[in-house]
Amino acid sequence: MHLSTRPILRRVALAGAALLAATAAMPQAAAATDDRTAVGGGKLSAVIRYTENGIPHILARDYAQLGFGTGWAQAADQVCVLADGFVTVAGERSRWFGADAAPDFSLSSAAKNLSSDLYFKGVRESGTVEKLLATPAPAGPTEDLKELMRGWAAGYNAWLAQNKVTDPACKGAGWVHPVTTADVAARGFAVSVLGGQGRGVDGITSARPPGATATPGSAAAPAPTDPAAAAEAARAFFDTARYDMGSNAVAFAGSTTANGRGLLLGNPHYPWQGGRRFWQFQQTIPGELNVSGASLLGTAVVNIGFNDKVAWSHTVATGTPVNLHQLALDPADPTAYLVDGKPERMTRRTVTVPVAGGAPVTRTQWWTRYGPVVSDLGAGLPLPWTAQTAYALNDPNAANLRGSDTALAMGRARSVAGIQDALKRTQGLPWVNTVAADSAGGTLFTQTQVLPRITDELAARCSTPLGRATYPASGLAVLDGSRGDCAIGSDPDAVQPGVFGPGRAPTLQGAPYAENSNDSAWLANADRPLTGYERIWGTVATPRSLRTRGAVEDVSAMAAKGRLTVADLQKQQFANRVPAGGLAAADAAQACAALPGGTATASDGGAVDVSAACGVLAGWDRTTDSASRGALLFDRFWRRLTASTPAKDLWLVPFSAADPVRTPRTLNRAAPGIGRALADAVSELKAAGIALDAPLGEHQFVVRAGRRLPVGGGTEALGVWNKIEAPWNAAAGGYPEVAHGSSHIQAVGWDGSRCPVARTLLTYSQSSNPGSPYYADQTRLYSEERWVTARYCERDILTSPKLKVVPVRERR
Repeated sequence: MHLSTRPILRRVALAGAALLAATAAMPQAAAATDDRTAVGGGKLSAVIRYTENGIPHILARDYAQLGFGTGWAQAADQVCVLADGFVTVAGERSRWFGADAAPDFSLSSAAKNLSSDLYFKGVRESGTVEKLLATPAPAGPTEDLKELMRGWAAGYNAWLAQNKVTDPACKGAGWVHPVTTADVAARGFAVSVLGGQGRGVDGITSARPPGATATPGSAAAPAPTDPAAAAEAARAFFDTARYDMGSNAVAFAGSTTANGRGLLLGNPHYPWQGGRRFWQFQQTIPGELNVSGASLLGTAVVNIGFNDKVAWSHTVATGTPVNLHQLALDPADPTAYLVDGKPERMTRRTVTVPVAGGAPVTRTQWWTRYGPVVSDLGAGLPLPWTAQTAYALNDPNAANLRGSDTALAMGRARSVAGIQDALKRTQGLPWVNTVAADSAGGTLFTQTQVLPRITDELAARCSTPLGRATYPASGLAVLDGSRGDCAIGSDPDAVQPGVFGPGRAPTLQGAPYAENSNDSAWLANADRPLTGYERIWGTVATPRSLRTRGAVEDVSAMAAKGRLTVADLQKQQFANRVPAGGLAAADAAQACAALPGGTATASDGGAVDVSAACGVLAGWDRTTDSASRGALLFDRFWRRLTASTPAKDLWLVPFSAADPVRTPRTLNRAAPGIGRALADAVSELKAAGIALDAPLGEHQFVVRAGRRLPVGGGTEALGVWNKIEAPWNAAAGGYPEVAHGSSHIQAVGWDGSRCPVARTLLTYSQSSNPGSPYYADQTRLYSEERWVTARYCERDILTSPKLKVVPVRERR
């Protein structure tokens, strides 16, 4: 596919061609002196132009060479993290790191290396990835994407061959080695199934037929799963608020902006460490592709980004990406199941995993026409394999390697209509929504994701008793696998069997604003609620999270104010308003002041003087700015209160579907948990030597190169747009490191010129190598609430005062 010829692209093509020709003739001595810049001679090549903050702008003639430059540049910044991920998808973590150690959870939810290896080695040995690579488009990857992945692997390998690893995380490690196209695709497969098989790895690898692990005197078969408990467990398991991934995104239409053009603010919440970090860059093939943004590590395309006409971001969606089939087993053989009375044998997948310092471990997994047999979906949802029943997990994303094709097609889009067309043609997004805006003033929200085609009618007709409990609660259908008439059907516009076509996805076009903060599609615009979709996509007319409520309040007020600019998006990102504080802080302060003698009873039964906390709460500015005094006290109090007090006891005004943004509200000052939560919070802070009115940034921070960097923002429970999740460590000063939260932030608009107006931030910076100059530079900017001005057009790239031109080539 080629973009239409336009003056800007002609200039880019001419400048790019000249630069490619010039750099091809550059002597090797022209290379700069750090790990990013070693050069050789060979077949695949690209030109990398580095600008401020180490952001690479990769220029190439075709997709293989673009992939080459991308793989090289990612390796230069993130070789250890990338290599660790390739160990994961090869099923070799136990060999290098031990069977009982825990992975970083970036590519699955496996609790230990052994279960991770058993799953991923099984995937590789079964040829799953290779079969998907060989599937013709549109069901399989396009030739452009395969060329990108081939080039990425070659670029990664060339960097390894031509440079020394200096990152102490893997310097000299035997597990850092070259990769293949199949390895790159396997990493993409892992990302695709993160919400499905990837979350069920422990249950897949531990499933055993009855009697397989029995010992003399062992207990009888496990009791059947309790439907009521299963419903709550399934709701919790698929609750997006509990994930270590989330996001906010909002698109504003031209009717709300100062110049009639669209605006987009993307604020994804992803891990700050490990293999699910974003990495920032620009990709250019003159006349074909020119896109800037960020990719997940190991991905050869821009996943979230913008070009000169359109910008988009993603948010983790509420669609339940899997379902279960309850199997009726053959009375004579628990590894065979009945479909319409006829037995079908399960497929054995026997996998042997090498283990450091010990004997190899061999285990058998069991697969059916529906997918693998699972023993559980998390600790709260056991799925026992008895002599009569087993459960198989259907994950349609296990047949989906199209996610990067979707990203590539969006990078080539020229409008929000083009974004929607890209989603319809490729149908590759496994677990996210899309929010987009364009230079003509258009907006789009759509939940076009790959979901099993579970209609409410099918669930009503074919659910087992367990499914009749779990489906309404969570969207997890449990279908009767013994009935052929309960098979999942297909939509005519779906590119793969068994999934919904894009015509069924909740979609909002052309609204003054379109926003999502990980709740369902219902309130993408509160004035134009989306309804009528099947339960598996998400809920309607149910309570929204405080983050959604605060976001809708903020963006609807912005839209109503009008004349918006990119600067307004920047202000929203760092407003750090606490919706929970607005709802409850004043009442909490009054409840505090009403306590007899200013004392409250703590959880341990002791009396605590909380009188000083009353004034701190009353005087708090209701933000989580770094300088905010009282934010930390409210945070510790609020977490305790909401964890111990049900919503029905917390609020005097209950939730109303007719007023979902403003309800529930009015804190119940008489709730007994208020005093206890205050006492516990005050005791905790005093024991840690932390003043009740200490500025938040003194106790919510990260340490980079020995320097404390204060971090604003707040946790999910507070409802802050600028979400930050940090483990509490009183001995280390409070919240001394960020686990996940705001990551690759982009505020994008257009001003009628050929260059988008874009401000970006990669909160944790480009490199994981503490010796890199790009290890903490953007983290310092984030701490100071400052931004990077994006360099998109050729003139901006080539006039950067930090410009470093690095031609890279294969050696053969």
